[in-house]
Amino acid sequence: MAAAAAEPASSYSFILSISEEEARVKALNEYLSTRSYIQGFTFSHADVEVFRKFSGPPVDQYFHVVRWYRHIEAIYDGSSEKNDPCKLQTSKGKRMQPPWTPPEGTKHSRLCLYNSLTRNKEIFQPQNGKRVTWYCCGPTVYDASHMGHARSYISFDILRRILRDYFKFDVFYCMNITDIDDKIIKRARQNYLFEQYRENKITPAQLLEDVKTASELFSVKLSETTDPDKKQMLEKIQNAVKSAFDPLQAAVQAKLPAEEINRCHEIMLEEAKDLLSDWLDSKFGSQVTDNSIFSKLPKFWEGEFHKDMEALNVLPPDVLTRVSEYVPEIVAFVKKIVDNGYGYVSNGSVYFDTMKFDSSEKHSYAKLVPEAVGDQKALQEGEGDLSISADRLSEKHSPNDFALWKSSKPGEPSWDSPWGKGRPGWHIECSAMAGSILGESMDIHGGGFDLRFPHHDNELAQSEAYFENDHWVRYFLHTGHLTIAGCKMSKSLKNFITIKDALKKHTARQLRLAFLMHSWKDTLDYSNNTMESAIQYEKFMNEFFLNVKDILRAPTDVTGQFQKWENQEAELNKNFYDKKAAIHEALCDNIDTRSVLEEMRSLVSQSNSYIAAKKSSRQMPNRLLLENISSYLTQMLKIFGAIESDDVIGFPVGGNSQNINIESTVMPYLQVLSEFREGVRQIAREKKVTEVLQLSDALRDDILPELGVRFEDHEGLPTVVKLVDKDTLLKEREEKKKIEEEKKRKKEEAARKKQEQEAAKLAKMKIPPHEMFKLERDKYSMFDENGFPTHDAEGKELSKGQIKKLKKVYETQEKLHKEYLQMVQNGSAN
Repeated sequence: MAAAAAEPASSYSFILSISEEEARVKALNEYLSTRSYIQGFTFSHADVEVFRKFSGPPVDQYFHVVRWYRHIEAIYDGSSEKNDPCKLQTSKGKRMQPPWTPPEGTKHSRLCLYNSLTRNKEIFQPQNGKRVTWYCCGPTVYDASHMGHARSYISFDILRRILRDYFKFDVFYCMNITDIDDKIIKRARQNYLFEQYRENKITPAQLLEDVKTASELFSVKLSETTDPDKKQMLEKIQNAVKSAFDPLQAAVQAKLPAEEINRCHEIMLEEAKDLLSDWLDSKFGSQVTDNSIFSKLPKFWEGEFHKDMEALNVLPPDVLTRVSEYVPEIVAFVKKIVDNGYGYVSNGSVYFDTMKFDSSEKHSYAKLVPEAVGDQKALQEGEGDLSISADRLSEKHSPNDFALWKSSKPGEPSWDSPWGKGRPGWHIECSAMAGSILGESMDIHGGGFDLRFPHHDNELAQSEAYFENDHWVRYFLHTGHLTIAGCKMSKSLKNFITIKDALKKHTARQLRLAFLMHSWKDTLDYSNNTMESAIQYEKFMNEFFLNVKDILRAPTDVTGQFQKWENQEAELNKNFYDKKAAIHEALCDNIDTRSVLEEMRSLVSQSNSYIAAKKSSRQMPNRLLLENISSYLTQMLKIFGAIESDDVIGFPVGGNSQNINIESTVMPYLQVLSEFREGVRQIAREKKVTEVLQLSDALRDDILPELGVRFEDHEGLPTVVKLVDKDTLLKEREEKKKIEEEKKRKKEEAARKKQEQEAAKLAKMKIPPHEMFKLERDKYSMFDENGFPTHDAEGKELSKGQIKKLKKVYETQEKLHKEYLQMVQNGSAN
């Protein structure tokens, strides 16, 4: 458009005078090719007049007209006023982008956790943004950690990792070690006294006398025991002692050689350890006053516990508190509870006043298990074996009250307090230690299901009495029980399994997978079936990872890794995202790892079907898609603590302690070996050199498995190379040999039976028909001239019906015998 509107008017007048549209457009195109029509900020009325003549956009062959038309169309405001200049529209008058509507999206699921305080799944909302404060009840360290401990600590480790690594919460995890407790005191005292007894080198005669005395005390204990499992255990101890007592007594009375008496003496000491320890403790326990005796035992077992947790790949806590290190804080905590009016001093001990607390408007006792209030058996177990004597129980205002501070008796460790020498009660330790670290309110408190009452209910009461609030814990999580093959774990049932024993049979990953395959809050049955399911799941996932790695190792150039997607890829990718969504939903639903593992299994099955379909059609599976799927599955297993290494895909090879990546180091060499072997096999097949083929099979079946290498040969496809745990491969080889041996045995058995049948048939064929029935004298007594029976064994003439049946048998034998004679004539009767 020119600066002056008049300049193009004459030219446009000529163009406007052309009535036929195509000729007018052609003339306009020639005219516009000689001038600029986009310079300046105004356009003329002539431009508008010509523009209005167009019935629609011009065709593309008229390049200049198309550009001119689009320009006018974009800035023309539709004004028809001839006397007003047609100016370029301002920003408000320009053609605007259409309104944008945001997508509706889908509803976001929120994490819900089963809260024992409500016995319902509740939306998890930390008190302070993404920061989560968490306290977990640790072990009482007086013996080896067992699978019951593993149930809690593996389960909480899984929950902690998922909150931290999947939901991206900033988790601060605190756990205690109970190293002052009635069980520890009694066990430490008994161990000390028994060792002293052994060191005194008691004579066999004296040992027999002491065992007799100790047995009387033990019998009383047995008669007073009502718990069936405990009673059964005590009976086994009693029987074992008797079995060791009689041989030692006989050896002493017979004055056998010293070597034999000493052997029986050692057996007696070992079998009678529990019995003698109880007796020694009742006699000399009050004389043990050295506090170091009571600290040595828990220190040792705490060390063993940490080793077990490391072996199980359980993350260490951010803070670890020991009761023995927090006695001053515990004393101060108890003092404030008393000052707040919820505790009272009685005979040097301090007790929590449950009635006073429960009667307060702002407090409630036994929030977790209100129906258990008054359960004296549970309450006494919570107080400890050394704290339920008649004099102790009489110190309480109410049987439901519990000890905050216990005055120490002779033979017990003690610390100074405003109420005299004493030691902490069991429940108070967690309140004081958690309170000193996490403050007046924590997000999560965790422990085993059996700790709900009285331990956790008492913790809640005394802590809320101290802080004068009603929200010391926001979410209480309790892990389910663990049974052994359907039974309660008990030494009396000989199903007491330590963590070290469990790790001798199964790997830490297999144990963790077994836990992941069950709900964290429900009972888990530790059995052969449970572990076999975990082993098969691990194997299933591992095979998928190995297959994907093999696909990714196939040589390709940079652009070759990007393959065209067909319907199969689109479908698998859709399934992948569907499964990710389902996994997220399951994790939001009380961290349902059982459903998560099933969804992961389903995704692998779909991927395996995709790989098989591609290979059957001699096509390469999509590398990037399979890499994305396997990387995601690996990441999920890392989040669950089932994979420790930094490998992008799959389980680590060669253990987690390796400083180098074995797979990336050795795989190039194995690939070369595989290709060389395949070339040799090809030549051997063509030249029919069976010895070389046998050597090649021996390399695959016998040599490489010893090195943790599996070669998988597939007809018409390259050999798949996999690095697998050596023990797994050797086990597979043994199973394969067993199957082959069984097949061979069945084949030989079938051949033997066939041979026997043929021999029996030949023997029958040899018999001439006239002799056949004569061999059955127990059935027939008279025969005609052809050897055909006429009378039965009793001399009774055969009926027509019998004769008819026997004639058929006779005729069949005639045919068989003729065949035999023909075979003899042909020389094939052998």
